Amino acid sequence: MGVERASEKLYRRNFTRNMVLIVIVVSFVPMLLVSGMILHQYRLSYNEKLYAHLREVVYRHTQDIDTFLNERLNNLQFLLDSCHDENLLDETVLQEKLFQLQQKYEGDFEDLGLINEKGVQEVYAGRFSLEKAEYSDARWFQEALTKPYYISDVFQGLRSRSHFIVSVKTVHQGRPFLLRSTINFEVFNSLAENLRIGKTGFAFILNRNGDFQTKPHYDMVPNKKSYMDFIKAGKKATHGIYMGEIQDASGSNPAIYLAALLKNDDWILVFQQEKKEAFSDLIQTQIVAVVILLFGAFLIVVMNLILFHKVISHISEVDREKEMMNRQVVETGKLASVGRLAAGTAHEINNPVAIMVQEAGWIDDLLKEEEFQDGENLQEIKRALKQIGVQGKRCKEITHKLLSFARTSDSQIQNLQINEMIREVVAISDKTSYTGITINTHLDESIPVIYGSQTEIQQVLLNLINNALYALEKDGGNIDIATHLAGRNVMVIVEDDGPGIPKANLDRIFDPFFTTKPVGEGNGLGLSICFGIIQRMGGSITVHSTVDVGTRFEILLPLKKPAALSDDTALASGE
Repeated sequence: MGVERASEKLYRRNFTRNMVLIVIVVSFVPMLLVSGMILHQYRLSYNEKLYAHLREVVYRHTQDIDTFLNERLNNLQFLLDSCHDENLLDETVLQEKLFQLQQKYEGDFEDLGLINEKGVQEVYAGRFSLEKAEYSDARWFQEALTKPYYISDVFQGLRSRSHFIVSVKTVHQGRPFLLRSTINFEVFNSLAENLRIGKTGFAFILNRNGDFQTKPHYDMVPNKKSYMDFIKAGKKATHGIYMGEIQDASGSNPAIYLAALLKNDDWILVFQQEKKEAFSDLIQTQIVAVVILLFGAFLIVVMNLILFHKVISHISEVDREKEMMNRQVVETGKLASVGRLAAGTAHEINNPVAIMVQEAGWIDDLLKEEEFQDGENLQEIKRALKQIGVQGKRCKEITHKLLSFARTSDSQIQNLQINEMIREVVAISDKTSYTGITINTHLDESIPVIYGSQTEIQQVLLNLINNALYALEKDGGNIDIATHLAGRNVMVIVEDDGPGIPKANLDRIFDPFFTTKPVGEGNGLGLSICFGIIQRMGGSITVHSTVDVGTRFEILLPLKKPAALSDDTALASGE
């Protein structure tokens, strides 16, 4: 039995584990697939929107910078167009024009100068002492002299500070001249520095050689790159903007960049931002999604464990009920077998007893003849014959009761006289196996018939009497059985003065398989079966017990036919 239960527990444990794993897999796979697809689509959408936003920002700043440079060239061209060349050779006029430009453009122009074809600055207006400055060897001068409009790279020059030149070429008296101006580097630099996003997003400008045209930033690209490197490494998008990723020296902190060409493709504006900051919202969303998935997975596991625990408990309860029903069938079969055995035994005993009584009567008739009248043992023989007749009659009554018990092997509902049934059950109870036990009956003879199954009520009474006999087995005592009317019911009381039932066991006494008897002496089904029988009849059974005082069972049986019984059942029972 212990091996079977251990095997059953192992089977249920394996079944629960396998089913939980199957349900978890079936639940997780669709959830992970759907979540993965949603996150993938969200990542693609987020990337597209992020880069679209950055492209628009970089494109606008590129236009602003190009517009700034072109406007400064246009300002110089307008200055040439609005003045005669000889006026520009007048320092006073040049100073006045510089003042007007500085007032209008808030200091974008730092100075003005007119340089001849030999690189000598003939006229100068500004805050630096650059009159007659020599630029013939300057690279920017050599390039500007060949172009009608020119914007130089940022360089240090004579003033040892970062600046760049814009110039417009003109011809006076057959000689080429350059009207040039130094643009305020701080103003120009602010155009790139204004492109700030977050803590790590910033912009800078490079020339073709990879030289910074704005102030270097401490977080700029670690390796010196020319704008061609960005173009080659990046992917060209709308507005001629190139996008890509770069790594720091350790390769653990990648950054994204967007690059756009400036100044007729001589410069490039680069926007750089750490990837983890640029995609911080996406990363946060992914973390939240993972947390939700883990929480959902935890709930799925917990709910599955709870659900399967309830299912297994329900299956176990069904198994217990099934086992109880099987045992009830076995007990019923036992009772039927006992009934058939009792009937056979009664017939086998009744026939020889009848012959014995018959022979005793024949002997009694013979003793009446004269030849036996003078026998000295005549009276003793007559006494013995009388005793044989008395004991034979007693055996006849016992076999009659056994036959009565055996004949009612079905559970049909019929009219029953409860007092008569109690007498029959008391008569066949095995009280001779116990010493010092007395069964007393206190039956109300005015009780009318009740409706019920004779076999089932006999089973209830036998079970209660046998339990009382077992309780009184050691010390002996009294069993009192009483009946009386209780309203519209018949009350049957079976009471003993035995050791009683502990209070802790009273609430479980009618539970299936609950027993206080040693192993092999009880299966815990008796009182449970009794409870079910009385409930089906529409009655009730209660127990009252006190330790060392005794136990009292009270059964209420309805006088009316139970509502659950059909007319067909009543007719079949012979009502």
